[in-house]
Amino acid sequence: MLQISQNITIADSEIEISAIRAQGAGGQNVNKVSSAIHLRFDIGASSLPDSYKERLLKLGDQRITMEGIIVIKAQEYRSQEKNREEALRRLREIIESVAQPPRKRKPTKPTHSSQQKRLDSKIRRGQIKIMRGKIAD
Repeated sequence: MLQISQNITIADSEIEISAIRAQGAGGQNVNKVSSAIHLRFDIGASSLPDSYKERLLKLGDQRITMEGIIVIKAQEYRSQEKNREEALRRLREIIESVAQPPRKRKPTKPTHSSQQKRLDSKIRRGQIKIMRGKIAD
């Protein structure tokens, strides 16, 4: 059971975890032991609230596939259990990132002084460019 917040939990049956061989250097042990963890979590079939699902699917994270499945590969540690904890921590982190709904943008208008500064700088820049031209006799 993965605890996201006080009232949101994810059942272990919704998270698919498989052990795979880790990549990279590691000597003889890396060829024999499956210490890396490959975690898959289907957003659409999960028990998360609909608002969480929508925000997760809109999230521009490369770990979320086009089918709406979060894929996490953890292989930092030599022990399978630590990699499993790391993968679950990353999943919790992704879901917590969408827990707070984004703030609504309050439309604002530029101040009078900022508009005047912008126009003044445009005039100054134009004057510099005019001065670059040929001098008429």
